[in-house]
Amino acid sequence: MTGNALKLIAVAAMLIDHAGVVLVERGLGRGSWSGLDFLLRTIGRTAFPIFCFLLVEGFLHTRDVRKYEARMLAFAIISEVPFDLAVFGKWFYPEYQNVYFTLFLGLCVLDGFRKASGRPARQALAILAGCMAALAVRCDYDIIGIFMILAFYMYHDNKRLRFLLAGGLAFLESLGYFGAALSAFIPIHMYNGRRGEKNLKYFFYCFYPAHLLLLYLIGLMIQEYLYAR
Repeated sequence: MTGNALKLIAVAAMLIDHAGVVLVERGLGRGSWSGLDFLLRTIGRTAFPIFCFLLVEGFLHTRDVRKYEARMLAFAIISEVPFDLAVFGKWFYPEYQNVYFTLFLGLCVLDGFRKASGRPARQALAILAGCMAALAVRCDYDIIGIFMILAFYMYHDNKRLRFLLAGGLAFLESLGYFGAALSAFIPIHMYNGRRGEKNLKYFFYCFYPAHLLLLYLIGLMIQEYLYAR
């Protein structure tokens, strides 16, 4: 399975997850729709571990980590208004930040961790700084996200330990959904190390804010329809 195939799986799971949040929870209201919401959110747990895995793959193969970090931060900022509108119904909601901030901070931790190779104290400081930053900005998945990214990096070549550590974190993160995030490790295990024929990098970057904005608009239409009845 190529990197593009993994991304498509993660994007599909993310879309399903956010449909549950925006269209069911905020649009229809849980109530009698709670079963559908739970199903959509359970399927959606697959997305984040795959994104963490692909972030590490990108880190290991990029020629310019600084550009990678800058691109991740840029899309984190671009995505914040669509994220706040879709999830919280507000233009600006400082209490919770989108997942691009988590991925950006995880990338910074990996950069600092690798540069401090052979110096455990500095490596620990890089991890601590990333975790504190994740808590400070209140980003999606916060500390668990940082440690999951780190686990994928540290045990990149050891599939058993990678599954035990990153999989254990994925299970804890999705405990309320019967540990459904573990399902992400099936396609991850099938990864063949190749990107795929087409370079779809910017499609995947742009899809995140675009689909959130679209779901927000659809959610508004659902709410208007329900109120008009």
